[in-house]
Amino acid sequence: MKLAIGSDKSGFPLKEAIKAYLQSENIAFDDLGTTDLDHVKPYYVVASTVAPLVQNGTYDRAILICGTGAGVSIVANKHKGIYAVACESVYSAKMCRAINDANILCMGGWLIAPEMGIEMTKAFLNTDFLQDLEEWRKEWLTNAKREVQQLEDKIYD
Repeated sequence: MKLAIGSDKSGFPLKEAIKAYLQSENIAFDDLGTTDLDHVKPYYVVASTVAPLVQNGTYDRAILICGTGAGVSIVANKHKGIYAVACESVYSAKMCRAINDANILCMGGWLIAPEMGIEMTKAFLNTDFLQDLEEWRKEWLTNAKREVQQLEDKIYD
């Protein structure tokens, strides 16, 4: 899996904690900024840098962090095929993958402690679409995903 990570100033400390975890587990990733507090990128620049790279397949998934997770989520979701979800729990980080096939996990550096952010990252990276769901729900969600993609096609084409 190819993973990107990015943050603004408010998300920087949480991003650094998650990077340390990823490095300790030998999980490959690219940090697309903010890489130091002397050269801060705003949330909308980071999200608009990362989202197209997930969209075009350069990265399979990404993690974006700002103050609340909402700003990076809003900007990332402006790109067709991006399913960025602002999460505040391990459960929501897992279920955004299992139910929504989210490809970008968004978190709030003001809201999420480093230990929680690491657990959320684990859940996001270790969960597949439809994982651990009942057969009827898998069928329903597969159809729902197709419907959402058709809505996107109408909006973006």
